[in-house]
Amino acid sequence: MRILYGALLGAASLLAVAPAQAEKLTIATVNNGDMIRMQGLTEDFKAKNPGIDVEWVTLEENALRQKVTTDIATKGGQFDVLTIGTYEVPIWAKKGWLVPLDNLGADYDVDDLLPAIRSGLSLDGKLYAAPFYGESSMVMYRKDLFEKAGLTMPDSPTWDFIADAAKKITDKPGEVYGICLRGKAGWGENMAFLTAMSNSFGARWFDEQWKPQFDQPEWKDTLSFYVDLMKDAGPPGASSNGFNENLALFNSGKCGMWIDATVAASFVTNPKDSKVADKVGFALAPNKGLGKNANWLWAWSLAVPAGSKKTEAAEKFIAWATSKGYLDLVAAKEGWANVPPGTRSSLYANPEYQKAAPFAKMTLDSINSADPTHPTVKPVPYVGVQFVAIPEFQGLGTTVGQLFSAALAGSSTVDQALASAQQASTREMTKAGYIK
Repeated sequence: MRILYGALLGAASLLAVAPAQAEKLTIATVNNGDMIRMQGLTEDFKAKNPGIDVEWVTLEENALRQKVTTDIATKGGQFDVLTIGTYEVPIWAKKGWLVPLDNLGADYDVDDLLPAIRSGLSLDGKLYAAPFYGESSMVMYRKDLFEKAGLTMPDSPTWDFIADAAKKITDKPGEVYGICLRGKAGWGENMAFLTAMSNSFGARWFDEQWKPQFDQPEWKDTLSFYVDLMKDAGPPGASSNGFNENLALFNSGKCGMWIDATVAASFVTNPKDSKVADKVGFALAPNKGLGKNANWLWAWSLAVPAGSKKTEAAEKFIAWATSKGYLDLVAAKEGWANVPPGTRSSLYANPEYQKAAPFAKMTLDSINSADPTHPTVKPVPYVGVQFVAIPEFQGLGTTVGQLFSAALAGSSTVDQALASAQQASTREMTKAGYIK
């Protein structure tokens, strides 16, 4: 008996000293500056949560969307934390695909989240994703080129002013293009930009009976204006350019103006990354005088798929990455100008941030002025500014994005692209039962 008892004691002591296996979280995220910075700071999370390890899967925007959508729809269970946007959250929450974030901790301060951002990530009052950063869109422009051309950028420019200025500051021999805009196909790439732009032109995806509207004059005005502007003042190969490509062009001094996500402001004013950091000004996204600016509303957010077996650890990670403490951590390492913007009221009340970020007020004004419940000039049956919050939009938006990218590339005409968009969307909406 004694021998057996001694053996059991020995085994127990071995178990006591064997290191516990760390719980590994697999996190799918988008390849952009703020997310890459978060990966660089992961050691802080691991130090505070010694039993949790982290593995990153970092993908370009279109690839990320495809992969996480396939995984969650098939209950693949490949990821424990997903980076998803304002479009997916309410749709996926309604399907039961996301875990409600009820345990972010007593000090998380969910009431500090900006109301416009929080409401887009909630369903029936429950938060299903926590915003890592929030954004609208705005004009970023080269003050030196405007001065040289004798131009003054208004706080709220019209599209006609933008087109005129773009042509005046273009210097093709010097490889400076008046304007850079998204052309890469994708519902969250060129269609995010073009849908927001179309809102300001009085266009809409669908009328109140869900009938597609690409055969209406407002869409023809939008797409013709965009294609002509890019032909006159845009860079070559624009139909391949998304957010990252245009950011690289702007930072290397090749773009006079760039209309895109407000989150880019900290990248274009960072002397480490941008050759023109001290020459950048900001304005609201343009309008056509119809009461709507071409600004969108988005948040890249972190969520837990219902298929994850590591919900508790995943919520701990999300609470760390989207907390006030994380903003303080980035500020300490990189400076206040580089903290993820657009999520918390306290950030915009912080005098240190206001001083470090000349774009802070314009970002907040842009976020607050976007209205997902009334996104268009004419009434619509849908919610969403640069997207339509229905499950079918992901596929349909990408199809239309490919048609419009082809029109920009010159491989089809504006009229052909719009006719094909009308046909494709009518077919899809009829099949899905929206149109009787």
